[in-house]
Amino acid sequence: MYNGLLHLHNLLRWVILVLIIIAILRHLSGMNSKRPVNAGDKKTDLFLMISAHITLVIGLYQWIAGPWGLKLIQSVGMGEVMKNSGYRLFAVEHITGMIIAIVLITVGRGAVKRATSAAAHKKAFWCFLIALIVMLVTIPWSRPLFPGMH
Repeated sequence: MYNGLLHLHNLLRWVILVLIIIAILRHLSGMNSKRPVNAGDKKTDLFLMISAHITLVIGLYQWIAGPWGLKLIQSVGMGEVMKNSGYRLFAVEHITGMIIAIVLITVGRGAVKRATSAAAHKKAFWCFLIALIVMLVTIPWSRPLFPGMH
């Protein structure tokens, strides 16, 4: 089960990256043209938020039940985890960065949820852009890009 969830978690990473880039471009064009937020913007943002939250739930399970999160901290100690960059990435940095990114995605989605003005594009754009940067920095790129496909 853990392995299957790891593959799903990895697949959803690509879904989120594609959706956040689409959302950023939509809100950037909305800021530049001063067009109001439309249903397409809201749908993209909603799918992005849903994908991010599902990935978060799967990731939290992996952090608690898998070998690279809580169990790693319990077995080698927090001091050793913080000394080793590989351990630190999985046990601390990845989960912290992703939670921050998902909070930003949720705030960006909230900015346009009921909005119709062009000003909402600006807040969503910046929230999504910062979330994308945080995700790109904290994704463990050392893992296979598509696990199970050698």
